[in-house]
Amino acid sequence: MQLHGKASRVTIYIGEDNRHQGKPLYTALLELLRKEGAAGATVTRGLAGFGAHSRIRTATLVTLSADLPLRVEWVDQPEVVERLLPAVRALVEDGLITVETVDVVQYAAGRSANLLDLPVQAIMRSAVTSVPTTAPVAEIVTLLLRRGYRSVPVVDEAGVLAGIISDGDLLRRAGLDARLGLQAGLTAEQVRQQFQKLQNQHQLAADIMTQPVVSIGADEPVRTAVSRMADRHLKRLPVVDATGRLVGLVSRLDILRSAEYHRGGAEETPPLPRRGATLADLA
Repeated sequence: MQLHGKASRVTIYIGEDNRHQGKPLYTALLELLRKEGAAGATVTRGLAGFGAHSRIRTATLVTLSADLPLRVEWVDQPEVVERLLPAVRALVEDGLITVETVDVVQYAAGRSANLLDLPVQAIMRSAVTSVPTTAPVAEIVTLLLRRGYRSVPVVDEAGVLAGIISDGDLLRRAGLDARLGLQAGLTAEQVRQQFQKLQNQHQLAADIMTQPVVSIGADEPVRTAVSRMADRHLKRLPVVDATGRLVGLVSRLDILRSAEYHRGGAEETPPLPRRGATLADLA
C-alpha cells in the first residue's frame, strides 16, 4: 500500500484499565484498525500522567498502579482517518483523541530487487473516494472541489467499478462552466448559478460517467500498469479485485515514488578502471 506525503496522525490517550466488552480498550482499538485496513498503529505505555479526572497514573515503586497511561498512535491517509474516526470515537468513552497533519517521508514493508515484478496492490493507494451510480452530479462536483480531485471512480451497489467521471465529462455532458482547476476564478454568483443549473438538470453519475473504464487488477504486476498507462496516455488507473470491486488507485506518481524508494536499496557497483588504449588500438 502506498502512503507518502501529507497524512493524518491520530493520537489516542487512554488508561491501561480502560476496557471495551471485557477486553483492554487498546486491544479493541488495534483490532478495529487492523480489520478496517488501517496502515498501522502503535501502543506505548507512559510512566506517569493524569487526565480529565485528575487521577494520577504512575509506574513508580512508591505508588504502583495497574492503570498506567497509554498512547495509541495511528498514521494513515486522510480519507481512511475520516472514514474510521467515528468508530474509534465510539470506542473511547474516557480519553483524549487528537488529529494532526504530518509529512510521511517513507512507509514500506521492505525494498524489492525489481519493482516492476511487484503486484500493483503493493504500491497502490487503498483509500479511494468513489461515488455510487445514483449520486447527483451537483453533489459530485461539490465533492471534487472540496477534495481537490480531478476525477472520481463510480461504483454500483456491490462496489463493482462501473465508470469514472473526470472534469472533461462534467464539461461535455453536464455543462460545467469551467474545468475543476479553474473554478476558483469564478465569481460567487457564477458558482451559485452553476450549482443551481446542475441541480435543475437532475443528472446522476450514471448519466455522465465514462465507461467502460481502463483498470488494472490488484494482483497484476506493476510493469503491466506502466504499459497500460503509457499505451492509453493515462495518469492513473483504478485497481480492482478478481470480482471487479474497486480496491485502490495507482498513479504515475505512485510508481515514480516507489521506484525511488526501491532503487534506494540497491548498491551501485563502482565503475571498473578502463584499460588504456593507444592510437594503434583505435585504428
